[in-house]
Amino acid sequence: MKTITRAGALLARTTTPALLEALGRTEFEGYASLFHVADGAGDIVAPGAFTRSLVRRPAPNVRMLHQHFAHEPIGVWTTIKEDARGLYVRGRLNADVQRAREVAALIAQGALDGLSIGFRAVRARRDAARNTRTLLEIELWEISVVTFPLLAASTVTAIGTKHDLAAQLRTAGAAFRA
Repeated sequence: MKTITRAGALLARTTTPALLEALGRTEFEGYASLFHVADGAGDIVAPGAFTRSLVRRPAPNVRMLHQHFAHEPIGVWTTIKEDARGLYVRGRLNADVQRAREVAALIAQGALDGLSIGFRAVRARRDAARNTRTLLEIELWEISVVTFPLLAASTVTAIGTKHDLAAQLRTAGAAFRA
C-alpha cells in the first residue's frame, strides 16, 4: 500500500524508521532519510538533495515536531547533515514540554522510533516504469518523531540508559507537580 501525507501542494511528508538512539537524558540521534531507498510512496532521495536547504536553513531552524503537528514542537535539532547513508540528525527534546517528556519515555521504551521529513520537492525526476520519484533537491521544513514511518528499509533501535532516562523523567514530572 502506498501512502504519502500531503499538506496542500507545497509540503510533502515522508517517514523513515531512522536508527533512533536514545543517548540519555533527552538527546537522541538517527537518520531522518536514507539515500537510494524507495519509501512507501515511491520517493527515493538522491545524495546531495538536502545540501542547499541545509545552507539556507541549518539545524536549529528546522523544526522538531511530534507527528508533523505544527502546534507540537518538542525540541531542537542540534545536528543535521548528509553523510554516505542519508540525512543524519541529532536532537534534544525540551524537558519543559509535556509532549517532549512523553516522546522521550516512548523512545526509551522502544514504542516510538520513527523519523519523518516535512519538505517541498524543488527538483525531482519521475520514473513511470518503476512508479518512483527521485528527489534531487529538497527544501527541508521540519523533521518529526513519528509512530508509523513510510520507509521500512532500516531497523529502529532504542539504546542507551533507559532506566536513567526513566528516572529523570519521573523527577521532571515530580518537579512539575510540585
